[in-house]
Amino acid sequence: MVKEEPPSTSKDFQELQRRVSLLIASVQSNSKVVAFMKSPVGQYLDRHPFLTLTLLVFSAVSAVPVGCFLLLVVLTSLAAFLGVILLEGLVISVGSLSLLCVLCGLGFVSLIMSGTIIVSYMVVSSLVNYWFSPRLWTQHNSSGDCLAMKSTHLEGLYQE
Repeated sequence: MVKEEPPSTSKDFQELQRRVSLLIASVQSNSKVVAFMKSPVGQYLDRHPFLTLTLLVFSAVSAVPVGCFLLLVVLTSLAAFLGVILLEGLVISVGSLSLLCVLCGLGFVSLIMSGTIIVSYMVVSSLVNYWFSPRLWTQHNSSGDCLAMKSTHLEGLYQE
């Protein structure tokens, strides 16, 4: 068995250093980075590397809690929106059923009232026709007694 030699760590570090250098060079040559570094804020951060590192670490570490908070806000808003829709649907459904019950009750009351009015009209009409019959006025009683007229009228009804 032949033992393989472990790769030299200095070659790995050199390769890593070369890649990091290429990455840094590509970032520094970006036009937006160049414009930021020429600004007063970029020049201040270039003169204070500890503050720059602190801001970078803070930004990286706070990304997860801020993302979770924003997710919570979106989910809460979505739940509230759905809750409002469901609550509004429930209120509209209950209101519609209440309106249906009230309208059915009013229809029943209208039916009873119109029946009562029709029956009352027929009874009053019959009574008025009976009491104020035109043939009562055409009959002349020689005595001029109202009772005699009514009794004559009643006798006429029995004879018919």
